[in-house]
Amino acid sequence: MTKLYYSLLVLLLSVTTLFAQQGTVKGQVYSTKSNDPLALATVRVQGTSLGARTDVEGRFVISGVKPGFVRLIVTMLGYETTTSAEVQVVGNQTSFIDIGIEEESTNIAEVVVRPKMRLKRAESPLSLQTLGIKQIEKSAGANRDISKLVQTLPGVGATDPNRNDLIVRGGGPSENVFYLDGIEIPVINHFSTQGASGGVVGMINPDFVREISFYSGAFPASRTNALSSVMEIKQRDGDADHMHLKASVGASDAAITIEGPLGKKSSFIASARQSYLQWLFKAIKLPFLPTYNDFQLKYKHRFNAHNELTILGIGAIDNMSLNTQLQTTGTEVQRYILSYLPQYKQWNYTVGAVYKHYGSGHVDSWVLSRNMLRNSSVKHQNNDTALPKLSEYQSDETESKLRYERVYTTLPFKLSFGAGLRYADYRNRDERLTYRSGQ
Repeated sequence: MTKLYYSLLVLLLSVTTLFAQQGTVKGQVYSTKSNDPLALATVRVQGTSLGARTDVEGRFVISGVKPGFVRLIVTMLGYETTTSAEVQVVGNQTSFIDIGIEEESTNIAEVVVRPKMRLKRAESPLSLQTLGIKQIEKSAGANRDISKLVQTLPGVGATDPNRNDLIVRGGGPSENVFYLDGIEIPVINHFSTQGASGGVVGMINPDFVREISFYSGAFPASRTNALSSVMEIKQRDGDADHMHLKASVGASDAAITIEGPLGKKSSFIASARQSYLQWLFKAIKLPFLPTYNDFQLKYKHRFNAHNELTILGIGAIDNMSLNTQLQTTGTEVQRYILSYLPQYKQWNYTVGAVYKHYGSGHVDSWVLSRNMLRNSSVKHQNNDTALPKLSEYQSDETESKLRYERVYTTLPFKLSFGAGLRYADYRNRDERLTYRSGQ
């Protein structure tokens, strides 16, 4: 009897633990044409029998989902069957995703046979690569770094395995353009090379990413100034129901992420990261001590089904100080490096807003953004700030951009037009101390 009791107790605990490890997926289904929520759409987890129907607000809840990476399949009469981007399900937690579906072309009137134009796809499948959250999390050696993941794609190379420069089909690292939810961001890496896109560590928090579209050719017409590639990074929205706080420690940094609702119609997600490389480098007695910090923010407000505002912010502060203790205790090589290596500082930010209006048969988008990058370095005699400066350098790049775009959604082909304004201000200052004989 005692053995039977313990067996039942162990079985009950096992079932309870297994159930607690399952997750929940919530979201909303809407029309890509009008942005209206769609009721009575069927949503199911790909490869399983789990599913649900949307309510009058287009919302759905699917419980009992096994942890891992899943996709959702949405079906509805009059709309095309749609497979969502990947969703990461965590045990005993809730994941969120909004899914847009397109209307299906139907003809219930008389059939008229006419010659058709041979229309090409909006994007060439050969030059477009789509990356989901599963590839970001599971890619070997990428360490959840978006740039390192993209370097593994066909036609993409790297100049140095320790850097994130993208060489696409023989182009240069300065020929790539990056967009974050429709806002152009010139810098996506820490310690970036001025005038190029490369760096040492990526500054995009992968916890924000929903999906990445990478174009190595046949760029969208609205994405200008691209010679080699265009990277479109789509972020997820913050949890509109509950507050969440997440802390994580990586190989070189620690991060904290918070998300939740701000009223009934708004949500946000924000994060901050700080590296601890300077302590590791100091412990192994390297002459330079790099430190990087970054922040990322997304705020979304839906006025109604046809109007929404998204505000984004991303920035970084990078410093490389010198390990001056090695001037007396270091080796000859370490002292030589300290004799010419300057102190280096870099900071950058991009802030912007996207306003979208879903009209009758079209979508209007207004995009306003501003970005700035500052590089500076200074070198003192004997690395002593009390002594004169041997050299000092500072460079500023500031850009303000305004873009308008209209996309028609009811035509049998894709048609869009728009206009953009860009104001750029570049400044540079370089000072050096020189000694002349007899002076």
